[in-house]
Amino acid sequence: MPREYPRARRVEEQLKRLLADLIRREVKDPRVGLITITSAEVSRDLTHAKVYFTPFAGIGDPAAALEALRHASGFLRHQVRNLMRLRVAPELDFHIDDSVERGARLSTLIHEAVESDRARHVETDPEKE
Repeated sequence: MPREYPRARRVEEQLKRLLADLIRREVKDPRVGLITITSAEVSRDLTHAKVYFTPFAGIGDPAAALEALRHASGFLRHQVRNLMRLRVAPELDFHIDDSVERGARLSTLIHEAVESDRARHVETDPEKE
């Protein structure tokens, strides 16, 4: 059973909220646009953080936003270090979170499979005749 690291979990939650606010207020790069920080994963020693984001309501180019966030990661890391009062701020590694799109695609596929199954059963059901 893996050990829990409560401090790392607390830092993840605070990092997620703080980055969302910093990106909205401080990052002026138009490529970022409106994004939602979906999650953050911080290493046990708090030196690295994977930050997952998705464009808000699918608006904007995720690849351009990723490039802009990676460009601004030094500035964001410095702000995080100062505002969270950490001795060592984690290296920020941004990733596009495609779980929402994947979930929607799977939901559509399931819905189509159920509908085709219903149509097939209606056509072959002898009680309906």
